Amino acid sequence: MKRREIKKLLVANRGEIAMRVIRGARLLGIKTVAVYSEADAKSPHVALADEAVAIGPAEPAQSYLNATAILSAAQITRADAIHPGYGFLSERPEFARAVHQAGINFIGPPADVMAALGDKIAARKIAERAKVPVVPGIETGHPAEIHAFASRVGYPVLIKASAGGGGLGMRVVESESQLESALEAASRQAKAAFGDGRVFVEKYLPHPRHVEVQILGDLHGNVVALGERDCSIQRRHQKIVEESPAPNLSEATRAKMIDAAINLGRAAGYCGAGTVECLVDGDDFYFLEVNARLQVEHPITEIRFGCDLVVEQIRIAEGEKVMDPRTPIGCAIECRINAEDAAHNFRPSSGPVMHLSVPAGPGVRFDTYLVDGLEIGTSYDSLLGKMITHGATREEARLRMASALGEFSLLGVTSTAAFLHDVVASEPFRRADLSTHFIEEFFSGWRPAPDGDDLDAALIAGALAASGFFGTRGVRAAAKAASGAPQRRSPWDDLAGFQPWRA
Repeated sequence: MKRREIKKLLVANRGEIAMRVIRGARLLGIKTVAVYSEADAKSPHVALADEAVAIGPAEPAQSYLNATAILSAAQITRADAIHPGYGFLSERPEFARAVHQAGINFIGPPADVMAALGDKIAARKIAERAKVPVVPGIETGHPAEIHAFASRVGYPVLIKASAGGGGLGMRVVESESQLESALEAASRQAKAAFGDGRVFVEKYLPHPRHVEVQILGDLHGNVVALGERDCSIQRRHQKIVEESPAPNLSEATRAKMIDAAINLGRAAGYCGAGTVECLVDGDDFYFLEVNARLQVEHPITEIRFGCDLVVEQIRIAEGEKVMDPRTPIGCAIECRINAEDAAHNFRPSSGPVMHLSVPAGPGVRFDTYLVDGLEIGTSYDSLLGKMITHGATREEARLRMASALGEFSLLGVTSTAAFLHDVVASEPFRRADLSTHFIEEFFSGWRPAPDGDDLDAALIAGALAASGFFGTRGVRAAAKAASGAPQRRSPWDDLAGFQPWRA
C-alpha cells in the first residue's frame, strides 16, 4: 500500500499526554499543532508545539470535546493527521469517522473497529469468536432472564454499562432483592454518561487482579504484543499504580493471555496501539474490554521493550508495518500523581505551582506538564504527572520508586505523592498481594505520617517569601499545601503581619 506521509500533526488533547505526543512527533521530524482552551492558554504544551490554536472556553464540552472546533483547527493549520491522546475524544468512533471524512489521518484504529470494541457487548462477542475466555454473563435487558442468570451463577453479580468505562454505570448486586433497582440505576447513569442506557450482567469475581496486554496492529493485518501490565491497584475503578511484568503470574497463564490478546486483535482487525484488559482469578483469566487508544501507563512498556509507542502509532498510521518486539528487560512501575488530597477523601486540589522539584538518576522518569507558576484548576482530569522507575528486578524498581516519590516536592497544590509512597513502600505491595481491592483493604484510613514536612515547607516557603514573588497569601498557601496535612500547625499561622521584602 502507498505510504501516507505525515508532515504536520495536530494533538487533540492537553497536559502531559499532549507534550508526550509532541515530543514523539518531533523525533520523526513532524511539525505539531497544539489546541488549547482558555484555561490552558499558558500551559506548556501550547509553547512546546510549532503552532497553537485556541478552541474555546474551559468547559470540556466547548473545547477538548468540541469535535467541530478541533477539525476546524486541523483544517486551518493544514494538519495531515490528528492524534487524540487518551480521554476526551480518543475513543469516540464518530470523531474518528469525521476526521477520516475530512481527509485527515486519524492516529488510531478505524472508526468501525473502535465502535465494535467500545461496545462491551459487541467486544465480548468478538472475544468469544476469537476463543478468548470471558466472564459468565448475559447480554439481555429482560428482567426475567437476568434474574434466572443471577440465580444460576449465584450472587454477587456485576452490572456494567455497555457503552462506557471508568466504573460509570457499574453496580455490584449482593442479593436478588437489590437486582431490579440496581439495573434501573445503572441504566440511568449509563444513559447520562454515554448516551446509551444498555447494560449487561456478569458473574462478580470478588478478588480479581486487573492485567492488560499491550498490542500493536498495522494496516497489513499484523498484530504483535508487547508484554503485559498489572493495573490492579485502583481507587474507584481508576488505576493509580501499574507495573510490568505482572508479578506472581505463572508463565503458562502469561503466555495464554498474550496469545489471546493477539488473536482478539486479529479478529477485530485492530490497527494502532491498543490494550486488551483482563480479570485474573488465580490461574484463570477472563476478557474484560479493549481500550482502543494509547494508555496512560504506556511508559512502563516503553521502558521494558526499548521503544516509543507514540512513534509506533505514527509509523503505523503512515502505513508501515508493526515493529518486531524486542526482548523485554527488567521490571518497571508507574505511579500516577494526582492533584488530590488523599488525607481528606481524595478531594480535588487546585492552585499555582509555586515550587517543583523532581527526582533524577538511573531508572527514573517523570512525565508531566508541570512548571513553576502554572495554575492548576479543577476543570479537567486531576493527573499532574507519572513517576516511572525501572530496575533489573521488581524489588529494585520498587525501592527506586519509593525513593523517587520521597524526593518529589510540589508546593502550591496538594498531591497524592505521599500516599503513593506509602503504598509502594508497604509490605502488601512488596509481596505483590495485589487485587482491585488493594486500596480499600490496606489503605482505607490512610493519613500522612507526622515528620519534618512542615519544617521543609517552611524553609522553602521562606525562600519564596524572600524573593518577594508570591506575596504573603501565596507563601501561606505554599506552606499549607506542602505539608499535606492542613490540620497540623504551620509556622506561618503566627505571621499575620509578615510582609515579604522587596528590593
